[in-house]
Amino acid sequence: MKIDLTDTTSSKINKALVQGRRAIGTPAVGMVLTLVIVTDEENAYDALRAANEASREHPSRTLVVIKRVSRSPRDRSKARLDAEVRVGADAGTGETVVLRLYGEVINHAQSVVLPLLLPDAPVVVWWAVNAPLDPAKDPLGALAQRRVTDTYAAEHPIDELSARADAYTPGDTDLSWTRITPWRSMLAAALDQVECEVTSVEVEGEEFNPSVELLGMWLADRLHVPVKRSMSSGPGLTGVQMETNCGPIRLHRPDGSLASLSIQGQPDRAVALKRRETAELIAEELRRLDPDDTYASALKFGVERLGERATAAPAANEKAPDEAGAADEPTAKSSAAAAKKSAPAKKAASK
Repeated sequence: MKIDLTDTTSSKINKALVQGRRAIGTPAVGMVLTLVIVTDEENAYDALRAANEASREHPSRTLVVIKRVSRSPRDRSKARLDAEVRVGADAGTGETVVLRLYGEVINHAQSVVLPLLLPDAPVVVWWAVNAPLDPAKDPLGALAQRRVTDTYAAEHPIDELSARADAYTPGDTDLSWTRITPWRSMLAAALDQVECEVTSVEVEGEEFNPSVELLGMWLADRLHVPVKRSMSSGPGLTGVQMETNCGPIRLHRPDGSLASLSIQGQPDRAVALKRRETAELIAEELRRLDPDDTYASALKFGVERLGERATAAPAANEKAPDEAGAADEPTAKSSAAAAKKSAPAKKAASK
């Protein structure tokens, strides 16, 4: 069921939600959280579809905030709120309100959203595109226990990743981090099978892919060994090789679907490591609403290294081709990892 409201208010939207629930015969509210999606008109459909699929696992009230900036000065000055209320089959297993903000209302989105939040329920804000540099200080982000961004959608993903590290606040997370969960699980499980010490790691993937960067940060942070970054044509992450005193351990995924795990002294194994859709990533993030300390540790570990890379980039362009390639590696050995090189490597890299 859909109810369209033009030039409306938050109180009228709440009344429409009650009216819609009664009309379909489900007056009781059985939702567990409020998911606020901040997006633009172009990406709203995909974001809402992902949220609806995730609602099968996490019934929620989904509020989609679309800030409409008019090109006409006359229309730009007129404040207006339009809403589309969806309940029943049109809203997955929860409720959906699509909010389109015009004029001065754009600068006060939190005032529109606040009366629509479910009482006594957690709030998660997800910026599908155009996330603020400091999500926790954003007016909408201040309403939430968890703030989800996606550096992969940014114009300059590596710079965005560095900004996320500088502004990190407990409760922040990123879908680029969520994408590497299967990789982290697989690598940790592989290390649990051997009695070896890791001496170095090489991470291979697309250039300027934040998930590749984060995996390298996590490995360097957990294992205290140098991590080298290698480029590939993708898709996404394509391989990790860990050198140990018992022989190499390699996880290779050339096609974005099926990976091969090789451990010295054991037969090679094919493992499913498919690239996941946005709905699966959002569903995973909604399973936990506490701060992700592992993400924070890996992110902060890479701040200094990312800063050094940005400083060294102009000088690297003046070097010979082979030297420039080494200087431009996003996850080359960090100074922190080098200082700890003599320390014994940890056996497991689990969270």
